[in-house]
Amino acid sequence: MKTTDVTARLASMGGAKWDVHLRARERVAAGADIVEMTIGEPDVPVPPELMQQAISSMQVGRTGYSNGRGETNLRQALAESYSASRGRAFEPDNFLCFPGTQTALFAAMMGVAQAGDEVLVGDPMYATYEGVVAASGAALVPVPLRPEHGFRMQAADVASRITPRTRALLLTSPHNPTGAILNKADLVALCELAKAHDFWIISDEVYEHLVFEGSEFVSPLSLPDYADRVIAVSSISKSHASPGFRSGWCVGPKDFCDALLPYSETMLFGNQPFIADMTELAVRAGSSVAAGMSARFSRRAKRLAERLQADTALQVHSPEAGMFAMVNVSATGMTGDAYAWDLLDNGVAVMPGSAFSESLTSWVRIALTIEDEAFELALERIVSHANAKVQGAA
Repeated sequence: MKTTDVTARLASMGGAKWDVHLRARERVAAGADIVEMTIGEPDVPVPPELMQQAISSMQVGRTGYSNGRGETNLRQALAESYSASRGRAFEPDNFLCFPGTQTALFAAMMGVAQAGDEVLVGDPMYATYEGVVAASGAALVPVPLRPEHGFRMQAADVASRITPRTRALLLTSPHNPTGAILNKADLVALCELAKAHDFWIISDEVYEHLVFEGSEFVSPLSLPDYADRVIAVSSISKSHASPGFRSGWCVGPKDFCDALLPYSETMLFGNQPFIADMTELAVRAGSSVAAGMSARFSRRAKRLAERLQADTALQVHSPEAGMFAMVNVSATGMTGDAYAWDLLDNGVAVMPGSAFSESLTSWVRIALTIEDEAFELALERIVSHANAKVQGAA
């Protein structure tokens, strides 16, 4: 039987990027002693007040259909929160609710790009971005995020890749996998290009609340001169340690949300009311866990950099936010893929950099989300393994 063109476009973009993680899980299930440092799972459980709200809402019957935009109470809470944090007015109709950031991003991309178009994306990029763009039929145009610039997107690199087919620029700040943050000047320069060449800015802001001390998050939504061309997506998955509840949203111009609504309705027809109630509480009350996660992830990132740079030849890029740190393993004489598989045999699972970009073939991504005791054990194993490999390569 035949399948569609979209399945062919996505055929090489599936779970293979997560092979090291999946193999680690299999070995752990079989009793192996492996420290998992692969995926971005919060290191705390769902806050009890959110869990109780979801349960209470189910108990009073909030289990029926929603409307296509999402529950009004949640969209009102989002409008108030974004108006306060972005410094300009938002209304409930500036929002559409989805099951998580991933679905919101997919829908937004389908609303701005199609076959024959081009979408500019920072390279390296989160593992699903390639598939999201490909699903729309558009061509992904990578924009290099260079280590010498702290992996922050440069307007000159974007400008050199704009063509008459450019329809959108996908931003991630704070960035996954590098933890880099775009500052206001960066964003203004990028938005000026979008205005001059008439394309959309799509901003993935899911790590907004996991910014380390000394750094500052800025959203392009806070720049009123470009409000008519900025779409952002986010969720409570990271900020409120609630990834399994799949509660996210898209925010943008009302006309865009109106146009996207029929597409959203064909996908899922709104979010679950009891999860919307939980998310409303999360948005209105703020996060009881984000500050603690940020402090722990920052401390672990510093510990990783201090230990590896003092005791090995590995090089660490220190993140400004998020759940990960990037490590250059070229001193071992191995690619990031080979290193990750070899390190797995030595009791630590990390993600190969190639899962995020061919430009990261000498890198691995290390999650900062495991508890301190396991983190220290992993560091001992990484140091011992790296030094053995460097000596062997000499």
